[in-house]
Amino acid sequence: MELTVCKAENFADLKNKSITKLERGKNMKQLFLNVKDGSMKLLDQPMPTVKENMALIESLYTVVSAGTERGLASFGGKNLVQKALERPDQVKKVLEKLSTDGIVSTMESAFNKLAEPMPMGYSGVGRVVACGKGVTEVQAGDLVAMVGTAYHCEINRVSRTMMTKVPEELTDYRQAAFCALGGIALEGIHQAEVVPGETVAVIGMGLLGHITSRILDAYGCDVIGYDVVDKSMPGTRLKAFVNSNDDSAADTGRALTRGRGVDKVIITAAADSNAPMDLAAAITRDRGIICMIGVTQMNIDRRPYYERELSFRIARSYGAGRYDSTYEEKGIDYPIGYVRFTEGRNIEEFVRLLSQKRMDVSDLITHEIPFADAAKAYEMITKNPNHEHYIGVLLKYSENKEKWRNTVRNPRAKKNVSGSRIRLGLIGAGNFVRSTMLPVMKETGKYEFRGLATTGGVGGAQANDGTPFAYTTNHYKKLLEDPKIDLIAVSTQHNSHAKFIVEALNAGKSVYCEKPLCLTLEELEKIKAAYEASDGELFCGLNRRHAPLIRQIKKELKTDQIPAVYDFIANAGFIPRDHWTQEEAAGGGRILGEACHFVDLLQYLDGSELTDLRVTAAGNTAYPMNDNVLISVKFASGAIGNIVYSSMGSKKYPKEQLRVLSNGAVYEMDNFIRLRKFGSTKTVKEKLEQDKGIKAEYEYLYDVLKNGGTNTTIDDAFRGQEMLIRAMQKVKEA
Repeated sequence: MELTVCKAENFADLKNKSITKLERGKNMKQLFLNVKDGSMKLLDQPMPTVKENMALIESLYTVVSAGTERGLASFGGKNLVQKALERPDQVKKVLEKLSTDGIVSTMESAFNKLAEPMPMGYSGVGRVVACGKGVTEVQAGDLVAMVGTAYHCEINRVSRTMMTKVPEELTDYRQAAFCALGGIALEGIHQAEVVPGETVAVIGMGLLGHITSRILDAYGCDVIGYDVVDKSMPGTRLKAFVNSNDDSAADTGRALTRGRGVDKVIITAAADSNAPMDLAAAITRDRGIICMIGVTQMNIDRRPYYERELSFRIARSYGAGRYDSTYEEKGIDYPIGYVRFTEGRNIEEFVRLLSQKRMDVSDLITHEIPFADAAKAYEMITKNPNHEHYIGVLLKYSENKEKWRNTVRNPRAKKNVSGSRIRLGLIGAGNFVRSTMLPVMKETGKYEFRGLATTGGVGGAQANDGTPFAYTTNHYKKLLEDPKIDLIAVSTQHNSHAKFIVEALNAGKSVYCEKPLCLTLEELEKIKAAYEASDGELFCGLNRRHAPLIRQIKKELKTDQIPAVYDFIANAGFIPRDHWTQEEAAGGGRILGEACHFVDLLQYLDGSELTDLRVTAAGNTAYPMNDNVLISVKFASGAIGNIVYSSMGSKKYPKEQLRVLSNGAVYEMDNFIRLRKFGSTKTVKEKLEQDKGIKAEYEYLYDVLKNGGTNTTIDDAFRGQEMLIRAMQKVKEA
């Protein structure tokens, strides 16, 4: 697809100047936070590709939030003990994982997460570069306000529901960069059910407090501002400012409202204390509403709430649609007849107020810092060594004509690596790739990281930062055309696996695909045909068969010679129905996408052909996604097995358990860290580190591709996936 970009600088030129083709040159950059130490770094990336219901937007200004982003940066700068004290919820998760996965695996997982850079930014203004299918509200060259994935990045890919066109009347379009804060303020106003003419108290007169106050003023409300220091500004027309620490703060509020108290309170403060909550309850009239859009303690004193029947509400960020992947990622809007103010319509309203001059926030802009010097902005809002006065801080993006590269070379990548290594080309950079695949491959010392292909976004930059590839690209075909790549690894959404496998095999490459191979029988037949015609090998990421404890069970029980009975429990945990893995079109559901692991494990243990596989789904209406099933299997050897896959269990219980009964003995494996044997005697083997066979699997790939070993796994993968697909079709037809 050919993209175009408008090169004009001001808004008038933007409408009149012709659109020119993109130029290629230096790399696009994006700002990330190093969570380990709180430092900032600009990472190189290829420009993102346009997707359906999304647009590519060239950033002009993005907002550095003195609240949200300062908190993140400050958190990153703390030591491990301080981080733990600030996030006890995360400590609880670590302790739960520790009890089931072992100390080494848990610590590795925690430190890998801390090492992953975090994208910064969420609000900005820019010009549209290209529009994907379904985007009809804007076109290339339009100026837009954007939220959500409006990162501190030279080019962002933003959903159609998370942007709004900036009218020509708003000549100082820098103000539109504050649209996320405007959306947050408006959602608080809507949740508080503010009515024109009411008196509203705003507690916390930082940037968000000033924006909230100005919107309320535009709506015809009297605003009383509260803060611990006087931060009033001429552009924020307050009825009065009251010092929150003043003993008579509540009395002053009543005096300003004829003794009634304020009608509504909106808390915009960021504080570690409960003082804003206590003050809000003291100054609110009978049956008033208090709404929180800031971050403070929320201990509610029952007495004033009971005596005056007060209501307390929390506004969820920018508005309806927040955290809904259907809205934010797929661009499916809510009908206006049911939801008047969504995320998108809140920022649209904020821009309307600006463009019609009902309000102005230009005086709130105290700093414009070049994007290349972004680290200085964060130093100012966290440490402020020069004691500067700041409110609104913008990052300004220069007219860089050389940032439109599809492929980026990485100077950090290792040069002159051994020719004995497998030269890897990777398609996709999801969580598993970043946290497990790449670190383990690197640990083996058997892989050279040649090329990484993603469609853009933060995952590629995060993966490349932890494991530098020789180059990254926004188009996978470059990997298929690269003669220096031996193995293509596929780790994308499940519905795209078959496409990439077939194309890579047809290009003569060997392929390693994360499970599952595919989602339909038609796809499976195409993969088989491509594999038969190709000189390349094919592997599926079914690693459990390579786990040391599983190999030990097979060796000692001789399950491939003596029939056994297998019982496997997968305590898989709950995943919401809107997660992509639950969607039939994208992920195929969790049984095709994950339970294939456990079918393959039993295939390996038994060693004979899988002859029968049946799935029975639970009828629990609280879990309607067919992710609670019994899978019954039978083998040519006469062995039988049962797999319980459930999302109903406790996280404190081990995720995976196996029992094998054969030849007068019972082997019991808990979560790949403990193995108990019951025979003439009882023995227990326990490991500090969970080992699901991932490293051994990658070493197995090396043995086949470099040492001439035989690929003994792919036929089982074909057979298991075919029978699982057929069984799930019967479940859907039942």
